[in-house]
Amino acid sequence: MTNSASETLSVVVEREIPFPPEKIWRALTQPHLIEEWLMKSDFKPVVDHRFNFRADWGAVDCQVLEVEPHRTLSYTWAAYGLESVVTWTLTPSRTGTHLRMEQAGFRPDQQQAYQGAKHGWAQFFANLEQVLGRAE
Repeated sequence: MTNSASETLSVVVEREIPFPPEKIWRALTQPHLIEEWLMKSDFKPVVDHRFNFRADWGAVDCQVLEVEPHRTLSYTWAAYGLESVVTWTLTPSRTGTHLRMEQAGFRPDQQQAYQGAKHGWAQFFANLEQVLGRAE
């Protein structure tokens, strides 16, 4: 069974981070912290809240889909013809938290966006870990 919907690609980044889920959750959901590692935003962790991320290169239109504090956060991510969904999953681990980010919905003809996202999320994660290291 192959239909075009099932052929989308996902970018997945997973890290073991030596901080508790509550601390990482704050960095994922508080706009002043989000701005330090990702982009400026008017994010609120409320289902159906519409918001955008803003950067020098443009903006990303988003809508919150799922919020389970300290566990799961999911929102749509639409920019330049890309309709995708970003899902964060936080799982307590022995050393802190297993953090998983999946951005799903890249079409096969969106290779440039897909490769850009792979590169971009690796950088965002590096920034996030720096923010966590100095945030209270």
